[in-house]
Amino acid sequence: MSRIEKQFTVQFWGVRGSIPSPGPHTVRYGGNTPCVEMQVGGKRLIFDGGTGLHVLGQSLLRQMPTEAHIFFTHSHWDHMQGFPFFSPGFVKGNNFHIYGAIAPDGSTIEQRLNDQMLHPNFPVPLQIMQANLNFHDIQSGQPIYIDDITVETSPLNHPGEAVGYRVNWLGGAAVYITDTEHYPDRLDENVLWLSRNADILIYDSTYTDDEYHCPKSPKIGWGHSTWQEAVKVAQAANVKTLVIYHHDPAHNDDFLDCVGEQAAAKFSGAIMAREGMVLQVPVSATLSESFPVSKFSA
Repeated sequence: MSRIEKQFTVQFWGVRGSIPSPGPHTVRYGGNTPCVEMQVGGKRLIFDGGTGLHVLGQSLLRQMPTEAHIFFTHSHWDHMQGFPFFSPGFVKGNNFHIYGAIAPDGSTIEQRLNDQMLHPNFPVPLQIMQANLNFHDIQSGQPIYIDDITVETSPLNHPGEAVGYRVNWLGGAAVYITDTEHYPDRLDENVLWLSRNADILIYDSTYTDDEYHCPKSPKIGWGHSTWQEAVKVAQAANVKTLVIYHHDPAHNDDFLDCVGEQAAAKFSGAIMAREGMVLQVPVSATLSESFPVSKFSA
């Protein structure tokens, strides 16, 4: 194996929620909407296609031809608005496997990506992309196998539904849970199951508890969680590193600095997601268990 084929890394290309928030007050953490890249044993897995996907795509232009597996949590705009600007998708010879659950209205991820690129919303259609796009409809709760990588899935508590993902490889695990709202009286069993003993948990921490319960403008029912709930999940699930993610567009760098300090005081493994940040997932030298190969295998 090469050095890359032995590594499990997580890189953040977009960490902001709801709407891109560029400007002088978001420089340190970044203003692009969600996109996280995992390089796992030489394979590239991408989670969500917010505006961070455009930035990732520009870096991939130096590595073509390229192949990647792109997983969408759901199709709210901040999680797919970067896809029409994903430059490698327009280049023949590149190969992308695209995964998403069927929406409550019955539409597939292919249909939803297609629809956002139709007039009057966009000048060119999805079909103009010259890369090989392989679409896969997944069922939340069912695993996906990509050779010796297992991607576990579970439904999240979000308006219009969303999917959480856990990537397992050589004993290491990284979890991507964004756009989910906690329950008032208990921890979400689906979230706990995905997060169990994870090396890295990336969790939707859009609000603070005070914002979430604010009498004048409560955020209850908006589909997002708080950093305090993230800490509860990380503690209960025995997580090693908790990544506070999906920052509210109104939270500037100084505000997020304060959140980071408070979160780390409650849970020593808590860190703030920043654009460009790269984390290493520790893995074993050999594969401890064999995984079957499904129709989603590369």
